[in-house]
Amino acid sequence: MLIGVPKEIKNHEYRVGLTPESVAELNAHGHNVIVETAAGDGIGAEDSVYLGAGAEIVATADEIFARADMIVKVKEPQASARAKLREGQILYTYLHLAPDPEQTRDLVESGAVCIAYETVTDRAGGLPLLKPMSQVAGRMSIQAGATALEKAHGGRGVLLGGVPGVKPAQVVVIGGGVVGFNAAQMAVGMHADVTILDRNPNALEKLENHFEASATGIHSTQAALAEEVRAADLVIGAVLIPGAAAPKLVSEQLISAMKPGAVVVDVAIDQGGCFATSKATTHAEPTYRVGDVVHYCVANMPGAVARTSTYALNNVTLQHALAIAGKGWKAALQADAHLANGLNVAFGKVTYEAVAHDLGYDYVSTQSILTT
Repeated sequence: MLIGVPKEIKNHEYRVGLTPESVAELNAHGHNVIVETAAGDGIGAEDSVYLGAGAEIVATADEIFARADMIVKVKEPQASARAKLREGQILYTYLHLAPDPEQTRDLVESGAVCIAYETVTDRAGGLPLLKPMSQVAGRMSIQAGATALEKAHGGRGVLLGGVPGVKPAQVVVIGGGVVGFNAAQMAVGMHADVTILDRNPNALEKLENHFEASATGIHSTQAALAEEVRAADLVIGAVLIPGAAAPKLVSEQLISAMKPGAVVVDVAIDQGGCFATSKATTHAEPTYRVGDVVHYCVANMPGAVARTSTYALNNVTLQHALAIAGKGWKAALQADAHLANGLNVAFGKVTYEAVAHDLGYDYVSTQSILTT
């Protein structure tokens, strides 16, 4: 199979779909890879490195999309890239369709076969292709929040860990999954006062066993959420419903009741965000204020640490790329029900139920696509 890797064009997105090592692996399995020039510059992999791994370097994204059987990316294709997709072409990347009707419409109209990293599952019920980026984003959320709390960045002027004789910042993490766990881990390491809210008793037990007295886990009710958010210096939104739009758990009224200069970091912004006041931002302009509260809502947080993120992502995406390239997309999905859960759009049909429900499309099952 001919696999194409275009340069990412989202604002301040420095990751790349395939590392040189992944290119070499695909090449060793008999596949050809074309890479847009400078696609790997953001991770320190120049064109010469890709050439040494067996790739062909091409000058434009137009050539990538015109020639490749499968496009491997990191972020969702922007409008200019979506216009280049063709019927039956495989797109393998993060999509996050539920809050993005324009992208969904364009992918449906393209007729492409669109496999989303974020909805591929595993035997344990996890999201293995989302997990490494959730780990990165969770850890980064504390870095970003700590910076935003500085007075020069509009925050309260609070040091996350405090100093002897002065209380540390109060950090509230909404959601105890992968993002929330990693955010809490970083906040605890910086000696903040950390509270984690979750509704899953098993998650709360896991968190308590891990953090013991260094963080507090609380069952999330509306009353508990409101109390903790009002008292917080920094709130991390770490809620995920796989493939669906994130629930708006923190209302405008609750935001207005927070401390002046408090900070919210919405890691769920790729799925629409879990704060009612959230809107996607970029690394170029990462924050804005609603009233007296600083909002950090960057939709591609891991792109800032591109080398770490790209290698972590390829660790989990390469095996499926090899399967798709080796067997063809239909046979690969028929052989692996977990990979089949990644199919979101194919031949003009929406094949992921949560996306169809949220955006008003008729849902067509993946199984029906695979058996036609």
